[in-house]
Amino acid sequence: MNRLLLLVVVLLLALPVSVVAGEGADTEEMEKAFRLAASAGDTETVLQFLDAKKVKVDAANLFGKTALMMAVENGHFATIVALLNRGSDVNQRTKDGGTALTFAAENGHSGITAMLLEKGAHLHDRNNSGLDSLMLAAQYDLVDVVDQLLFKGADVKASDKTGRTALMIAAEKGHAGVVRMIATAGADLESRDREGATSLIIAAASDRQDVVEVLLELGANIDAQDNDGISALMEAVYNRSFSIASLLVAKGANVGLNCRDGESAIDIARINGATEILALFNQ
Repeated sequence: MNRLLLLVVVLLLALPVSVVAGEGADTEEMEKAFRLAASAGDTETVLQFLDAKKVKVDAANLFGKTALMMAVENGHFATIVALLNRGSDVNQRTKDGGTALTFAAENGHSGITAMLLEKGAHLHDRNNSGLDSLMLAAQYDLVDVVDQLLFKGADVKASDKTGRTALMIAAEKGHAGVVRMIATAGADLESRDREGATSLIIAAASDRQDVVEVLLELGANIDAQDNDGISALMEAVYNRSFSIASLLVAKGANVGLNCRDGESAIDIARINGATEILALFNQ
């Protein structure tokens, strides 16, 4: 927030409602001040606006974000409760498909997440990218929120528009603890995205050794290949990741597998000049 906007916010919040919501006040300005009060956690001002009946509780900005969503985003529990008690729609969506619950999840507010679910928030709703609350929490390594969502019955098999599940998203980001939590909750280790990649292949491609170790420990198919025939070992070779390559070889990865172009991990190591990995294969 730039300094000018910050000054405007402070001045608006300092004004009594009788002034801000006066006869000549523009409705849009009143709604903006109302949302800013919610965003700042100023519950008293929020209630004054509603008591004056000058704004609608779910009046949204140009992006479709309501006062409730703003209060959730910033973790203002008392303001959230006040807005819900005044009839705010817990499942209203932004233009991007976001809800109060997705805002709570991606900002790490586990207590608010639980409260919203108790108030009827839809656990399985997704934004326009196909991401649900579990996927968002997994993306940002928000362990407490992931735990809360799993406890409430989040769908660990759901996928976004690219075919990626919460497990795959956590694997790509390198969040080994979340990977273990979601896998233990019943996620399919062999589920594939639109490119045919499994969580193990994604982890190797993203150079996430900790995740590779966890997935192998949990029983992931070490020789799974994507739509192009690329395996986790091949991805490790492409990245010249000796540590992941040596781990996969030690765990029994098939060095002789060929991708769709006919190349094996050995060929890829030779072509890319990965001499250390090539020496590993020749042992």
